[in-house]
Order: sequence, then C-alpha cells, then structure tokens
Amino acid sequence: MYKPLLVLAIFIASCTTKTTNPVISTTGFDINTEGSFTEIIDEGISIIAPAEHAEIYTKKGNKTPHCIHIMGGESKQVEIVNTTEQQAKYFSFAAERWTSRSPFKFKVEAYDGQAWSMLYKGDKELKTGHFPNEVLLPLPDSKEQRIRISVTSPLQSGALIDDITFFSDNPMVIDSVIAPYHVYPVLKRNQQNPVLNIKVHTSGFSEPQNLEEVTINTLNTAQTKAIKNVQVYYAGKHGRIAQSTLFATQYKVEQELTFTGNQPLTHGVNNIFVSYTLNEDASIDQNVAAQAISVKINGKTYAVSNEKIAKNHLGIALRKHNDQNVDTYRIPGLATTNKGTLIGVYDIRHNNGADLQEDIDVGMHRSTDGGQTWEPMKVIMDMKEWGGLPNDQNGIGDPSVLVDRATNTIWVAAVWAHGHPGQRNWWASKQGMKPTETSQFVLVKSDDDGKTWSAPINITNQIKDKKWHLLLQGPGKGITLKDGTLVFPAQFKDENQMPHSTIIWSNDHGKNWHIGTGAKPNTTEAQIIELNDGGLMLNMRDNRNGKDKTDTNGRAVAVTYNLGKTWKTHPTSNGALKEPTCMASLIKENFVVNGEQKSLVLFSNPNSKYGRHHMTIKVSLDDGNTWPEKHQLLIDSGGGRGYSCMTKIDDSHIGILYEGSQADLIFQVFSIEEIMSGN
Repeated sequence: MYKPLLVLAIFIASCTTKTTNPVISTTGFDINTEGSFTEIIDEGISIIAPAEHAEIYTKKGNKTPHCIHIMGGESKQVEIVNTTEQQAKYFSFAAERWTSRSPFKFKVEAYDGQAWSMLYKGDKELKTGHFPNEVLLPLPDSKEQRIRISVTSPLQSGALIDDITFFSDNPMVIDSVIAPYHVYPVLKRNQQNPVLNIKVHTSGFSEPQNLEEVTINTLNTAQTKAIKNVQVYYAGKHGRIAQSTLFATQYKVEQELTFTGNQPLTHGVNNIFVSYTLNEDASIDQNVAAQAISVKINGKTYAVSNEKIAKNHLGIALRKHNDQNVDTYRIPGLATTNKGTLIGVYDIRHNNGADLQEDIDVGMHRSTDGGQTWEPMKVIMDMKEWGGLPNDQNGIGDPSVLVDRATNTIWVAAVWAHGHPGQRNWWASKQGMKPTETSQFVLVKSDDDGKTWSAPINITNQIKDKKWHLLLQGPGKGITLKDGTLVFPAQFKDENQMPHSTIIWSNDHGKNWHIGTGAKPNTTEAQIIELNDGGLMLNMRDNRNGKDKTDTNGRAVAVTYNLGKTWKTHPTSNGALKEPTCMASLIKENFVVNGEQKSLVLFSNPNSKYGRHHMTIKVSLDDGNTWPEKHQLLIDSGGGRGYSCMTKIDDSHIGILYEGSQADLIFQVFSIEEIMSGN
C-alpha cells in the first residue's frame, strides 16, 4: 500500500494538544549523515550499536530517504533507549526485510532492569518491499526503558528500520478522515476489488473508539450495472484488503449506500476499503468510481475529505495465485496477430514464485474478441523429463512473443534451464553450448493463429557465444520491421558475468537467426521498436537503478542502424523514464487521434524509483524523444511484481497484460484518448 500518506498521520498527531498527543519521542533519522555508527542521540531517544552492526542509509527510508540499516551477518543489533522522564506504554517502528534469502531471524526484546524479555519475533512476519511492516508493541512497566532489535541474515543483506517512536497511553481521539487518491484495477473473477480507500487517523490507545457507519456515493454512472455487490472492509494499519475483515455488504447497488457495523479502531492509521464485485457479463471497456461521504465513529459523524475521485478501470484477473493448482503466474508477453487475435504468454510456476531453476512451463491464452473473453490456458512449452532429470530440473520460461507480419507465424522464445536444482539459473548457467553446461535459447511457432504449436526449436548454436554464461530473450515481445526482418530483444552474460542487452534477428522468416553486440553493460530485460528514420531503439532495464535514485535514474536507451553491430546512446537514456529496476513494455503503432492517424510510442512500467508500484502507461508523440506528463495514465496504484506487455487492439485501443496489485496477471483495455488525457 502507498506509504507517503502516513506522513499526514504523524504530522496531525504531533500537532494535537498535550492532553491528546501520545507521542513521547520519535525519530526518522533525517538529520543523520550516511555511514556506520555506534551511537545516535536524538531528542528523547538514544540508539546504540556495536561497531559494524548498523549504519544510516540515505537512499530508502519509509517516508524520507533516511533510515537505519541493520547489517547482514550473525546477530547484528541496535539498542534503543527512551531518554525522556516520561514512562512509555507503547513502542513502534517501520521495518523492511532486506532479503528474501535464508537464514533470517528478527526479534525485539525489552530490558526490565534485570533481564531481556521477548516482545516480538518477526522471522516470518517481516516482508520485503517498501517498508510493508509497521510494528506496534506494548511495553512492560520499567523505569529503564531499553529496546533491543536483533537480526541474523545473509551477508550483504539485513533489515531496514525507520520511524522509531515511544508513546504514552492517552485516550484515543480522531485526528482526520481522508480518502487519498488511489487507482485500482477492478477485475472480473475477483470477489474483492478495492475502489476506494478511507483512512481514519487516530491518536491514543486507551478508550478506543468504534467505527459504526460508512456512507459512500457510487456516482450513479451507467457503469454501475456492471456491479454485483458492494462491500466495506477494515484493513487496520497494514492496508491490505486480502488480509482484511468484512465490515458490511450491500447487494442492491444505489447511488448512495450506507454500511453499518462495529469495528474497534487502533492508534495511528486505520484503513477502510470499499470493494466492488462485478457481474460475470460485465464489459471490461468501462470504469467505475466511488466517493466517500462520511463515517460515524462512537455516535459522531465525520465528513470524509476526498483527495480526488479515481476512475477505476475494469479488467480480467487472467491468472491468479493457485489457478489450476499453480502457485504463481509471471512474466507476461502479449501480441496481436494479423487476424486480430490476442496471444498472451507467461510463466506457469507450478511450485512457488521463484525464478528458474524450478518446475516452470510457458502458458498461453488466446482471445478472438479483443480481450473480453479468453480461451482456456494451453501449455505451449514444456521440456518435461529431459536428460534423465525431472521437470523441476528442466524449467523453461521468461517468454517473448513475436508475430511475423508477412506470414502471420507466431513465434515464442523462452530460456530452458537444465540441471542445477535449488539454484537460480541467472548464476548457475555456465560457459559452453550444451544443455548440461549452459541455458538454451528455444523457440516454438504457430502457423494457425495460435491454435496449435510446434515442438521446441533450439537455436542456441546459431546465436550464442560459447564464452558467454547465459543467453536469453526479452522477455515481453518482439517486432517485425518494415522490411520483414524479425527482431527479438535479448540479453547475455559475457565471459566476466557482465550482462548486456542486445537483439537477435532473422531476415528469412525464422529459418536462421543472428545476434547483435551488447548495447550497454549491466543492462538486462529490454524491448525494441523501429524508429521513423529506420533505426532500432532498445529500451533496457539498467541494474544501476537499484542504487541510483538521483536524476540519472531511468531506463537505459540505445539506438542501432545496423541490426545491433554498433549502438549509440539515446538522449533520453538514464533520466527520462524512471524505474525501480524492473522489466517494462515499449510499443510503437499507428492510432487515430482527434480524427488523424498518428504514430505513437507507448511505454508502461512501475512509475517509481523506489518500488514496483504505480503501474503507468506513457505516450510519446515524437518517436520516444519526449514523454509529456499530461499524456500519462496511472492504471494501478498498488504494488505488484511489476512486469507488463502492451499490444494494439484496434486504431483506438491498446491492451495490457501486467503483474499488478490485484492478481498475478491482469488484462485491461484502454482507449488512446483516455491515455492521452492522463489522470
């Protein structure tokens, strides 16, 4: 959930009178300089750490860029002391697990003057992401109030801690009731679809207050007939509707709806969600909205301040966690055939969400009505039990799809990993050419508009250098050039394990394939378009952006005029299109804009330097040279895995398949007019 609005909650609480403000002392480390420390003294708080156990990190805080990084290793610690004369009853902090690897142990203890006692164990509770955890703990009565946070984690990892606060036990008061601006996809196949988030900010702990009513307006649009029922959920501090409590449901959808219930509130932020369930026959080329009117708490009615009314576009949860007993679906590719059929491809990750090596196949969905309905999933790439090894040692994934415009042959490229169980293929694939040595570049094709598919076609020997450790495709999609050349984006790791984005191409409709040189070191997942002057623009994920949050954060962009033999850096490189280090989509097509045919370049990715959230579509009217803010459409405020792929549906619409906040793979349709108009 989007965190910056928590700044408002703390600001309001700090501005209340002494009789209602429970904050005794708090720190966000904004006055501290970067680097390791052994002691930090702030007003009312002292933080002590052994040498090389902790540092001030200035690139990723909760609400500002500063936080504490408890370093990786065995039992790294920080000790936090309440140095005021006032006795604290509660202690809170924001936390982020800074690794998904094991081992990971996280505990919080309190000192009672004689011994340490356990307050919180977060080994499994703490999550990775942009500070997804806010921990609030009651404190034991003790004159000496000392807290110890201990972390055990792999080297070069650890945990991030921010916004440390000690609280008194004052009676609860209501500070504000707001509805911040969020845009969420509203999906068929989902029972829960958040369309509105109400935040009730409170101060104090004793005498907790109860939420009794929520009143909203559905805005009485024609689209309300798509809504089956409306629910209100209470999600507490964490703000995740999937882990929320149902407050009330209304089955008759009218312009104004009031929901009644009884929900105790907690100190700080209280998240309330309004959710729509769609009818099965709802058309996805429309949107719905909701406006918060008021809430009633302890018999008193509070008007809700709406930041802005969001248009929440309808869509389809094309693939969800546990669909057909599959744990996770990832890595979307999307293309439109010459007959107008949509072909969506993706990873089928059977056992868990991990990358190769694992039991992974490539799946396909097909739609012949512009994405309104989709045929059942078909497995089109499965290496099975090859070479005497089982499925989970013959995974294939990260697909990229391409349509040959001259023949309507559909090509899908994927990487096949053989052997090295329990290891990530990115590091386990070695130099050489054989499947037992290195990952393989594999194609399948369809000559009947995606109804049937060929056996795997291995082209590794045509395009891989035996010195390289790894070669794979985009992922996403490839293109057909004006002269008929087929081009897939690709990436390789050279003899020094340095990754490079590049392209592979065929000028004989897929009989033979060739490869370009690296466009830029330390780049990986890329997408390609053909420019007006005949050049090819490669838009690349740049690994430098993992640490670079300055003005030079952004997608790397390079251009070639000789099919990848040489590359020239584009003026927009590392600056025009910010990213959190993630795959993105780039397409170029002709559309009708204000009655005229125009060539547009469209780009989609999580529009953030810091995390995979705020999925946004952007439009360039000048061949990718500028990306005006007024031509940018936010389609999903929430967090997700962040990969996306777009395709042209007709002269006025595009489709997008992406990893979003409400499903593993979401499909939505947007008009060019609406994207051009922005939010």
